[in-house]
Amino acid sequence: MTMLPKTFDVQEFIDRQRLRPVHFGILALCFLVMFIDGFDIYMVGKIAPAIAKHFGVTPAAMTPVIVTQQIGLAIGAFLMSPLGDKLGRKRMLLIAFALFGVLTIATAFSPSILVLAGLRGVTGLFLAAVLPYAVSLISEFTPLRQRAMFLSAGMAGYSLGNVAGSMTALLVPGYGWQAGFLVGGAMPLALLAALALALPESIAFRAAKDPLDPAIARTIRRLAPEITLTGEERYISRVRDAGKTRANPIDLFRDGRFVTSTLLFAACFFSMGTITLVAAWLPSFLQQMAGVSIQAFARSAMIGLLGGIVGMLSIGALLDRVSRHLPIPLFFLGYSMAILLLGHIPFGSVWFTSALFTMAFFQGGGQAGLNMTMAQVYPTHIRSTGIGWAGGAGRIGGVVLPLFGGLALAQAFTLKLTMAVVAAFPFTVAILVVFLGRSAAKTAPAPA
Repeated sequence: MTMLPKTFDVQEFIDRQRLRPVHFGILALCFLVMFIDGFDIYMVGKIAPAIAKHFGVTPAAMTPVIVTQQIGLAIGAFLMSPLGDKLGRKRMLLIAFALFGVLTIATAFSPSILVLAGLRGVTGLFLAAVLPYAVSLISEFTPLRQRAMFLSAGMAGYSLGNVAGSMTALLVPGYGWQAGFLVGGAMPLALLAALALALPESIAFRAAKDPLDPAIARTIRRLAPEITLTGEERYISRVRDAGKTRANPIDLFRDGRFVTSTLLFAACFFSMGTITLVAAWLPSFLQQMAGVSIQAFARSAMIGLLGGIVGMLSIGALLDRVSRHLPIPLFFLGYSMAILLLGHIPFGSVWFTSALFTMAFFQGGGQAGLNMTMAQVYPTHIRSTGIGWAGGAGRIGGVVLPLFGGLALAQAFTLKLTMAVVAAFPFTVAILVVFLGRSAAKTAPAPA
């Protein structure tokens, strides 16, 4: 049997592997991670009217809770994500999961809106870190030819978590709004042991930190049991990453990435801001502007929002087989049109559920496309940082754009006017992504 050379390129090894059960195991764990993250982040908006009623305030008074959570998510994205590049994706994922699980359970016992808002802000620090760590792990373990599909499948868990969060509204009549937080906090704590035992650390990260780390060989044997290793290998992750082992946020704007990063951050600002605005306020919009109860909306949402999963899976196939850039702006155009339709179609009709499904389809697929672009643009040593900081720009959008929701409710806007304004945001993203695709095409492809 041919002996391996002393220099062993771990990413080249990953890219030439065929899919094995271990790849699907990593995907399944990351899918669950993102499901729980999506559930916890978007749960508050689904039960906001019930929380407001419990504390004797109007739905508009929930604005501080929504905004404070988004501030926490923004700060967490900028501060926590780089730690994945410094201390490891798996280690930081376990820490983030444990802390946001405990804090979410504590939120169920909030004695006031102010305390609830404070706890959601602190929880957001750790919720924001989950997606960059999980996306980095999937990207760094999946062969190149299946990477977009695996990333889209993993991020479908995030969209499914959003859908499942709608079920918390159905728990309110029997168990109170607190039930959502108890479930949302218990799930990450229950998954901790499985993550600690079964999820491997990125070998690209390990190689960048210590080329002689013996743990790399153990993970390689999990991925390819038939391989022969001498024990003398020096592991690297692409020659072009040589000498770049420390995460430096300035690198996000170097090597021709300035325009690309700027456009990507702006696109995430409007995209994730719109997602947060819709998730946080749509049930309240429909309740106040159209007389729809949160329970009635929850039943439609569980059907309609499944479109997000279909959209995420679809974008992966389109990016792999059709074009790396064209589908994404088309998805955001469709997203804008679907939001506009929701302001004109009567609730309860089959067309409303269809429009909700269509909105979620384009929303999920468009954002997944942006997330995949992040993973492609940034090299290993700053991948978690890049994904996290782009997400941080999105979380700032999640602070700013939802302010319109509180304004629309306070000023008694009509549903048509409200949805028309919201639809302008994804339309802006579509324009930004066209230029982003052109800029990213000029940027040298980053090592995966």
